[in-house]
Amino acid sequence: MNDPGLEQAIRAAGGITQLARRIGISQPSISNWGRIPAERVLAVEAATGIERAILRPDLYAAGSGQLDDADAARAQEYALLATLLAGAPDGALLRRIARLRGDETPLGRAHAALAEAAGASDAEAVAREYFELFIGIGRGELLPYGSYYLTGFLNERPLARLRADLAALGIERDAETSEPEDHAAILCEIMAGLVGGEFRAPLDQQRQFHDKHLAPWIGRFFADLEAAKAARFYRPVGAIGRLFSDIETQAFALPG
Repeated sequence: MNDPGLEQAIRAAGGITQLARRIGISQPSISNWGRIPAERVLAVEAATGIERAILRPDLYAAGSGQLDDADAARAQEYALLATLLAGAPDGALLRRIARLRGDETPLGRAHAALAEAAGASDAEAVAREYFELFIGIGRGELLPYGSYYLTGFLNERPLARLRADLAALGIERDAETSEPEDHAAILCEIMAGLVGGEFRAPLDQQRQFHDKHLAPWIGRFFADLEAAKAARFYRPVGAIGRLFSDIETQAFALPG
């Protein structure tokens, strides 16, 4: 019997297959879980709407080291980006995204635009768009990898340096994940884990990881996504990523 948090996530997603699709991993991976792994909590929260304290109360028990509101919002933003970049959202996730609300800040308006795009989209059309953008016949319009943006080639030295730093943080590669670790979705998932506390790393380590492995290129990737010919639903995703990346870079540059 799975633990209650995992069972509730599976029910909310409409089954194991749908949950796996929403967070971009294989169905057997979830079938082998006894409970939701710490590094997947925020992605499952973003994909299902079930709060992390319900998914993993041992990690997020009320009153025991919970994040402040700012860090919780940062972790959720990274998790949302990771989920949407890992795979096309299904109909249920589109309906959840359509309920997002934004304020009058540029990032808030981008969230509102994403909600509008989700409300006007269907899962089949978004799946085709995702294919055109990131997979394609031969290759997609965009290659969302750090090595490619930094060197013009895949699987180059930036990926080797990233793997060394992940090993130092004790973060292991998921055997079910075929993408290299410098994929934008994986890096956003890692940042969600660093900010959210799944991976134990103080603020200085978050800053170092972000400045070394995301800041040099991921803002350009999101700008390219925002301007991509095939992007319709994913245009506001690019805007959110670009604006949020700018906010993170500026915040990490502040002293102290």
